[in-house]
This record gives sequence, structure tokens and C-alpha cells, in this order.
Amino acid sequence: MERLINPARLAAVLFGTLLLAPLVDGHCSPAAADPATATSTDSLISPPPPGLSTAQARRGRAYLFRGALGPFFSRGIDRLGEKLDEVGITNHVYEFTICRLIAAQAIQDYRDDPEPIILIGHSMGGFCAVKFAEILEGEGIRADLVVAIDPAHVTPDVPLNVDRFINIFLSKDVLGGGDVKPKAGFHGHYASFDLSEHGESHINIEKVDTIQQQLVTKVLQLATAKANGDSVPIRYVVPAKAPVDLWDSGTPVFARPGDSLQSIATAYHVPLWSVTQVNRGADRTALVPGERVIVPRHLEPLIETSEPAPPKR
Repeated sequence: MERLINPARLAAVLFGTLLLAPLVDGHCSPAAADPATATSTDSLISPPPPGLSTAQARRGRAYLFRGALGPFFSRGIDRLGEKLDEVGITNHVYEFTICRLIAAQAIQDYRDDPEPIILIGHSMGGFCAVKFAEILEGEGIRADLVVAIDPAHVTPDVPLNVDRFINIFLSKDVLGGGDVKPKAGFHGHYASFDLSEHGESHINIEKVDTIQQQLVTKVLQLATAKANGDSVPIRYVVPAKAPVDLWDSGTPVFARPGDSLQSIATAYHVPLWSVTQVNRGADRTALVPGERVIVPRHLEPLIETSEPAPPKR
């Protein structure tokens, strides 16, 4: 794990954030607004992995944003871009300060050649990802996947044009800690993961390899991911020693005679804590037959499951 920043560095990041935040509202200087200053990874696209055709792999455009003082503190976003390169996903990494400029270009690109839009950002870059989605909403364009990684507290609610939103944050963090919620009327897939008990810090959370690999998988699934049944928002505080499993949303299932939360968790291949947290008050030994229970799910499950068999008696 990377060493925590000292108070002087903390003050520098806070000061930098205060100075740069107004630029997100479109008041960019000519130098900051030059797209040539962004890190382009589009020219480094590698062949798709075996079994995945180029047509399948090169789907969607990913816009990745670093946070304040990003070249020093958000380098994990660059690594994520490299992983997307490896599977053939068109992507660029930008500073959050040119958010509106890149959104305007993305709108033009979408008008010329519609492709899924993926927005991922760390810290103020997470704030930018959600603001970017708001700009798309004003143009009648959907955002297929938006991921905020420990976004700033000022990050707005998730707009209604987002199909899949994931928030990965540290609720006790002063640099990030944005507990981003969906707007009223949101019908997309929503999942929130508070890692405050898990050991990550603001300056290493976007570098965690298991998180990055899961995000790459979700980007690849955009054209094929399917979900049956209703979509239910899920919110978790991930236990300290539990693996970080980025589910997409919850789905309701109904208890059978003799079911408990444990038997349902086992049948759907999810940890008991994940079912207990989102079904508070239902953690008694036996559930009432027909009782509605929310289970976390991936839109394209890592383990394919149909309707589970009744637990053995």
C-alpha cells in the first residue's frame, strides 16, 4: 500500500482543488483547454484477447479523468487506460479541468458516430464524470457507464440518462468521500461501495488492480450485459477483509418455505454480509414464504445462475 501523504501535501491538494474547481464550469484558460495536453492512449491499442473479435472489442469510447494535481495523485487512471488499451477500447485520459471542453467534443463525436459512452474519474475527476453525464443529458444522449472513484463531496446526484452507475468511495475521507446518490426517478443500475473500513486511501484507491480489472470487464460487457427482472439500487459498506466485488445493482427474489438469508446467499453465490446489509430486519433464521429479498447481481454474472434450486432439507 502506498504511503499516506503528510499534512503539507494534504494542504497542497486542498489548495489545488479550490483553485482548479471553477474551471469545471467552463472558465478554462486557453492553455488548459488544449486537448493536446491530454494523455492520448488511442494510438496504443493492442489486439483484442483470444476469442474476442476486433469488432466486439472496439466498442464504446471511454473518457477518463484525473483529479486535482492528477499527474501526481491520480496515476492509477492512466494505468486503467492502459488496461482498456489492451482489450481494444478507445480511451483518452484527461485532466478534470477541461471537462466541459471534452464533453462538447464527445457530443460531436457521438452525433457523427454513435457508440457507447463510458465516463470514469477519480476525485475531482469523479465529479467531472457525473457533470459530463449531466451535459450529455441536456443533449438527449445517454451515458452507458459512469464510475466515480472517491469523488469530491460536491459531486451532484446521478442524472437520469445514466444506464449504469458505480460509486467507489471512502466516506470518512476529506479529499474525496462523495456519497453520490441517484436523482429521484432514476431507473438505471446503481451500486455504491464505501471502502472506508477496507484500508484504501484517497491516493491509492484508483490504483487497486482488482477494481481496475472489474471495471475493464464491465466496459467489455456493455454490448452484451443483460439483466432480468427489476433493478434495485444497492449500497454497501464493504467489510474490512471482504473482497471488493463490484456488483451492478440488486434484484428482488422471493423466499421459499424454510429459506433464510444464508440459504439465499448460498443459492445466488454471494456472501452473507451482502444480503444482510441490504435486507436489514430480515436477518432472522426463517423468512416468511414469499418475502421479498434483495440480492446483489452482475448484469452478466461471473457465475451463471438460473432460478436457484430450493435448499435441501
